[in-house]
Amino acid sequence: MKTIDHIPTNKLQRASKLVKTGVKVGANYVKYYGEKVVNPSLTKEKLNEDNAEDIYDGLKSLKGSALKVAQMLSMEKNIMPRAYVEKFSLSQFSVPPLSAPLVRKTFKKYLNKYPEDIFDTFATQSVNAASIGQVHKATLNGKKLAVKIQYPGVADSISSDLAIVKPIASRMFNLQGKGKEKYFKEVEDKLLEETDYTLELSQSIAMTEACDTIPHLKFPTYYPDLSSERILTMDWMDGEHLSEFVAHNTDKEKADRIGQALWDFYMYQMHILKSVHADPHPGNFLVDDDGNLIAIDFGCIKHVPDAFYTPYFELAEKENINNPEFFKEKLYQLEILREDDSPEEIVFFSDLFHEMLSLFTEPFQREVFDFSDTTFFDQIAALSEKYSKDSEIRKMNGNRGSKHFLYINRTFFGLYNLMHDLGSKIKVQNFIKYTQEPLLVE
Repeated sequence: MKTIDHIPTNKLQRASKLVKTGVKVGANYVKYYGEKVVNPSLTKEKLNEDNAEDIYDGLKSLKGSALKVAQMLSMEKNIMPRAYVEKFSLSQFSVPPLSAPLVRKTFKKYLNKYPEDIFDTFATQSVNAASIGQVHKATLNGKKLAVKIQYPGVADSISSDLAIVKPIASRMFNLQGKGKEKYFKEVEDKLLEETDYTLELSQSIAMTEACDTIPHLKFPTYYPDLSSERILTMDWMDGEHLSEFVAHNTDKEKADRIGQALWDFYMYQMHILKSVHADPHPGNFLVDDDGNLIAIDFGCIKHVPDAFYTPYFELAEKENINNPEFFKEKLYQLEILREDDSPEEIVFFSDLFHEMLSLFTEPFQREVFDFSDTTFFDQIAALSEKYSKDSEIRKMNGNRGSKHFLYINRTFFGLYNLMHDLGSKIKVQNFIKYTQEPLLVE
């Protein structure tokens, strides 16, 4: 794969790249509509493929938050056209890597030594390149290590990247007025945290120590002395990416076991730690030869305040969803309904979220849930399709919900998709047995 010797870092360079990408997308539409005049039966499949290709090619050279957006969109399997999901999923662990000279320069700047002066061996070619950093294989004192190196300029370009994205996102999601800024600020803050490898190091150590009682779940050991704010060193973990595993696995018992470990891991974080690994895509998980799940990235951790956690999970209970007064009260607490809403808006969004929550919380209302059952995911896809075509939504102010919904919903959608890919049948409350203190879950 071709390497990258330079990443655009200033606002003008990055904006120019995005404008060029936009011109290509515009040309694709002109071509599509021209061909459709000749062939009225032509579908948008080829258009989506061309657009996905051009957008991804533009974003991958920018890396950082621009590419992170593609990574997040690749998880929206029930919303995005398949061509976008397939192309953007490459951003999870397969993008052009930095060149060897740029890697050496980064080491010298942040550890004051070149990699060959630190490790016994260091592979100059990366084995994994994603949106914010790339991973190299190294050895030291007989240990195999994974060394993650952050791309230059990523942290400094986040604010300017989001400034470019804001107008587009505001139109897409119908965000109006001052209230929309809390969502952009939440994204900016989390992306900045992901570029702080010193923070990721402390989060990784804390999370792995807290969750080490969960069976069939493994983590690397992290090495503070070999890490810095832009370099993170950990054990090399042998295994294949979760997406690679599910592509060939036919062992239902193994899939159930791995899925149970994944589910318990997330439920333990959410209900016990009130902090959750909010980046559940296949590139962040491996499966080893013994059928253990390995979690390898803790850069995006979302802390869940009680003021959000309590009403959020109260609405995971069927009797609460179907209690109109209680339901309405919680919608206000979660900022879905607002004091300045018109009667029409109150009715519309109450009905919308009642339908959504009744479906999305279904796994929590069972003792056992089978994620291999396609009915649940077909219903989610149908609901997404229904509201994507609802003209009434465009008339309403889209600033709905606490800022905490952004990453919590992302977490659950990502988790659901991973569980569906695995086809796992799991015990929903199984995580309770791994708590050190008795926990009552209503």
